[in-house]
Amino acid sequence: MQNKGLVKFFAIIFALVSIYQLSFTFVTSHYEKKAKEFAQGDSEKELLYLDSIGNQTVFLGETFNEVRAKQINKGLDLEGGINVTLQISIKDILKSLANNSKNAVFNKALAEAEKNREGNQTYLNAFYDAFEKESKGTIKLASPEIFANRNLSEVTIEMSDSKVKSILNQQVKESIESAYKVLRERIDKFGVSQPNIQMVGDSGRILVELPGAKDVDRIKNLLQSTAQLEFWETYKVDEIGNFLLAANQALKSTENVKTEEAVKDTTAAAQTDVDKLLTGVSADTTKTAEVNPLLDLFVMGGQQGSPILGFFNVKDTAQVNSYLKRADIRNLLPADQKYARFAWGKPSKKTPDMVELYALKTNRDGVPPMSGSVITAAQDEFDQFGKPTVAMTMNSKGAKTWEELTGKAYTENSNIAIVLDNIVYSAPGVTTGPISGGRSVISGDFTVSDTKDLANILKAGKLPASADIVQSEIVGPSLGQQAIDAGMLSAVAGLIIVALWMVFYYGRAGWYANIALLLNLLFLFGILASLGAVLTLPGIAGIVLTMGTAVDANILIYERAKECVRKGMSLSDSVKASYGWHGAMRPIVDANVTHILTGLILFMFGTGAIKGFATTLLIGIVTSLFTSIFIARMFLDRDIIKGKVLAFSTSITKNWFTNFNFDFLKMKKVTYSISALIVIVSCISFAVNGLDQGTDFVGGRTFQVKFDKEVNATQISDELGEIFGVNVEAKVFGNKNQLKITTKYKVEEEGAAVDQEVNELLYKGLKPHLGAQTYEEFVNATEGKDTGIIQASKIGPSVAKDVKTNAYWAVIGSMALIFIYLVISFRKWQYSLGAIVSVAHDVIFVLGLYSLLYKFMPFHMEIDQHFIAAILTVIGYSMNDTVIVFDRVREFILGKTKGDFNQIVNDSVNTTLSRTINTSLTLIMVLLIMFIFGGDSIRGFIFAMLVGVVVGTYSSLFLATPVLVDTMPRKDKEEIERRHLEDDEENEVIA
Repeated sequence: MQNKGLVKFFAIIFALVSIYQLSFTFVTSHYEKKAKEFAQGDSEKELLYLDSIGNQTVFLGETFNEVRAKQINKGLDLEGGINVTLQISIKDILKSLANNSKNAVFNKALAEAEKNREGNQTYLNAFYDAFEKESKGTIKLASPEIFANRNLSEVTIEMSDSKVKSILNQQVKESIESAYKVLRERIDKFGVSQPNIQMVGDSGRILVELPGAKDVDRIKNLLQSTAQLEFWETYKVDEIGNFLLAANQALKSTENVKTEEAVKDTTAAAQTDVDKLLTGVSADTTKTAEVNPLLDLFVMGGQQGSPILGFFNVKDTAQVNSYLKRADIRNLLPADQKYARFAWGKPSKKTPDMVELYALKTNRDGVPPMSGSVITAAQDEFDQFGKPTVAMTMNSKGAKTWEELTGKAYTENSNIAIVLDNIVYSAPGVTTGPISGGRSVISGDFTVSDTKDLANILKAGKLPASADIVQSEIVGPSLGQQAIDAGMLSAVAGLIIVALWMVFYYGRAGWYANIALLLNLLFLFGILASLGAVLTLPGIAGIVLTMGTAVDANILIYERAKECVRKGMSLSDSVKASYGWHGAMRPIVDANVTHILTGLILFMFGTGAIKGFATTLLIGIVTSLFTSIFIARMFLDRDIIKGKVLAFSTSITKNWFTNFNFDFLKMKKVTYSISALIVIVSCISFAVNGLDQGTDFVGGRTFQVKFDKEVNATQISDELGEIFGVNVEAKVFGNKNQLKITTKYKVEEEGAAVDQEVNELLYKGLKPHLGAQTYEEFVNATEGKDTGIIQASKIGPSVAKDVKTNAYWAVIGSMALIFIYLVISFRKWQYSLGAIVSVAHDVIFVLGLYSLLYKFMPFHMEIDQHFIAAILTVIGYSMNDTVIVFDRVREFILGKTKGDFNQIVNDSVNTTLSRTINTSLTLIMVLLIMFIFGGDSIRGFIFAMLVGVVVGTYSSLFLATPVLVDTMPRKDKEEIERRHLEDDEENEVIA
């Protein structure tokens, strides 16, 4: 090997750099362990400890925060935490740009775009198509009643639709970028380590990952809050009280709540009701003989002169809302109050089940006298009594408006409600005259956490449109630790199995392959650390799989070297020949290019954990090629120089898998029949059984719930079905005290309120099986949590549709890419066809097996993103195997092998059997270890790969080569046979 010194130099440099990069992970782990020991299970205490040492120098002159930023990041499935995909509403942005146009064509187009968006088409393009269809050329986008308005000064009425589209594209892009910045600011305040946020193409989606985050409901609310801060004057209870009494009287007849002892003196009853409203007397202490639909929901009435109309139980707010929104009830409002808007206060920590009701003095357009857009700064602080408050600073325009508003309130002795997202945070009166200078304080019954959240939202700014969670995943830290344990166990076991097999089969050469493998792992982890890549459980699976395939290049080289030695070549010449282009290098390159192509497709179309799998797979291919080709070669050359005997086998394995002379092509009728039967049975099963499509493909909510005892999945499924009112599927997941619960209940509805409703219904349905566990303990992830929700995910229909489309394109795209590459490499399309037929057969076989068995297997066999990753890996492996055989076929055709075309192909397959069996065995052993020890969450994923490796080996031997032979033109076969015959005659003459 030339440039041996250069290879050594680079190997040493790479090793040192990798150790340096990994050292930050070990140092971070050391301090995080100390923090856990200090906190003893208190997560807030743990965060405080890490914050306290954040700026301390801990390693090589760098602070703990700097060191932590350079560690290998653990994904959600290993760390626990929250992962959400937020959809920024392009519809809201367009409505804002159109100044909330009432134009019928415009609004119809918005609705149609949302309903008819196809595949990966963006909402914006769907809107353009819908507008063109609805307008029929009668109105332009640049119409004054649509986009030629004061909100979009760039658009003029003479502009063409194409020009307006260009402007809208830019405006929408800027709005999404603005949302990204707002969310970036917000998540930086959450106090989690290594938060991640990224835009997903031009879809208007933003991916947010918060490893280690635990307060699920709080974070969901903060991420989705649009921070619509408004300031409104309020009505007092004595101004709006007569309406409430009239509403109550009207509801008595419509709600049919009269009792047998109805009160005849309605005037006296009305006076009692007024007393209840204005004196603050609790509702259950003033008994009347008549049931009052509205007033009986009051826990307590408001004091005279107060902006608080009364106090209600949180559980009754939906009922009160339904009453106050009814048109017949709103018609009872006096003319000067007809635009009144009712709003709830924020529940306090002291009385979390009770909330106040306010009435806001709104106007026809619903535009507040002042909005949060005038706020330039916000800070959480404490007032003179030590109570948490939020101080706001306004711009000059806001300061002027605020002075006028507070002046008016002071003169009229009224209150100003500070309303955030239709929740009244405070409604103070103005007692000192107009407030000038633009600085004010929001006070209320706040906790420190409340004021921090409010200040963070106000400082970060307002989202340009609503942000709804269309996909989410929540993983508890205890589940993350289980995943780490399972992943490490399978990785170590896989490494040991591969290493032992290589030594057992190849002897001392096997040790050299193992040293190369260990260096490969060092380089792989070093690169992951330096790139800031995220390590996930599928990523660990990718690393373990890399260990199985990393020795493949060594196996190819060693097998070729053995062939050369058997032909009588010297050890030195055998090694040189095996590393040459006409030796093992060409098949190694072809096989790894096909593997890289499938890895790239995975990376392009995958998300989250699948990207992690693709990343480790791609890096592993590159590092394994370097170590297999260069590092192992250095040891072989050293033995040659020292004159050592190197047999590439042991006394036991010396003659294993040699002298095969099996007629594979003679079996083609049988194998064609078997494969045709497999395809037919699979297609019938697809039609009858279908596939167990996961929420990734169909949308829905999935919860992994752990109980403290064994539970009956069927019973729980029935109980939850009654609670939710829709079908709820419950399956045993791993142990019998653990269930995977799936439902499509309100999956199309967005918002934190819906997510919380689903959680509450789930808790209600499972309460009899949870013992004394509270709702907060059931929902929120905590360290060492043994029961409750340990993982949850939600995928909206639009995301599921996109995931399914991407999956189809990923599989088809990878096959098309490899087809093109093989045509270029082999110069004949018959090679590509044989490989594609083989791969298509493998994919149908695995899908068919999943369709037939998913109802019976003890582990889940869902078709989801992980399954698609497995299918693409199977495609890569099957291609790899087939290409090795085809390379030998090409070599024999171009060489001097005796016999007709069929004999040449048979000899090619037979001479590669040793490599095929060795590689397949190592992979099967590794995958079996992962299947047994890798954990429930990836068992279905590993099973697909395990089956794929077995069937891929079969198809590359018994399907790909027969297809190649049968599709090769007769004249080409005759030409090959004639050339070989001439070579044989020439050799005889020479002899």
